[in-house]
Amino acid sequence: MSEAQSIQWYPGHMAKTKRKIEQDLKLVDAVAELVDARVPVSSRNPLLATLIENKPRIILLNKSDMADAAETARWIAAYKQEGAWALAVDCKSGKGVNGFVPLVREALKDRIAQWEAKGMAGRAIRIMVVGIPNVGKSSLINKLTRGGKAEVEDRPGVTRQNRWFRVGKGMDLLDTPGVLWPKFEDPIAGERLAFTGAVRDDILDVEWLAMRLLELLAAEYPQVLRQRYKFEELPQPLEGAALLELVGRKRGMLVSGGEVDTLRAATMLLDEFRAGKLGRITLEKAGR
Repeated sequence: MSEAQSIQWYPGHMAKTKRKIEQDLKLVDAVAELVDARVPVSSRNPLLATLIENKPRIILLNKSDMADAAETARWIAAYKQEGAWALAVDCKSGKGVNGFVPLVREALKDRIAQWEAKGMAGRAIRIMVVGIPNVGKSSLINKLTRGGKAEVEDRPGVTRQNRWFRVGKGMDLLDTPGVLWPKFEDPIAGERLAFTGAVRDDILDVEWLAMRLLELLAAEYPQVLRQRYKFEELPQPLEGAALLELVGRKRGMLVSGGEVDTLRAATMLLDEFRAGKLGRITLEKAGR
């Protein structure tokens, strides 16, 4: 097996974002945290728990259309056991997003009752939307506001400043730039974020990354590789270099002399995983 590499990425604007989130928390009633349903552990920023403190938190498992549905259900059950609010969504298609506002109102029902008792019925609920880069915050806001024009682009780090958006008459959303933490102390977490595209490829060895993903898929989802790349048998041991070579050969990605263009094969594999073309895959399982 290939060894995990340490991935560290903390541009200056990330430190500024952390300070801005701390300042703006006093303006909101709750926090909606988007995580990637394929990597629910690695895509949750541990700094946010410290920053948010006692604010109610709603966890949205985004990109659930690309995740293993059974595993997503297990994650939601696990969050509920912890006393958290959770919802599976696909912000790109809008699936599940209609459940967001009712879930927020349920999470804040005691607070809403207090406002009504004080003659503040109809006060807008203010929600901060947080999450790591490229997890779908802007897509969520666009769906909720029916085209609120939050910037959406399939690369990390697009949203650079905080902006407010109105959802109907009773809710305001505060969009924040995506924030990663200063250091991935667990190299596996950084690696899995890189699989999903949360870390820019230009700071990574793409071939190494593809090898690591192939090793994980071969161990957890061997049928995916057999179906997608027409493997008859997986090479033993399940070593990344041999798997990547085989993927390249199956796709005819050869250069002069019959050697495999492993960079091309690696780029193709990561693109297909990120686009959900390999099937519904969850790389981190609840309770494990």
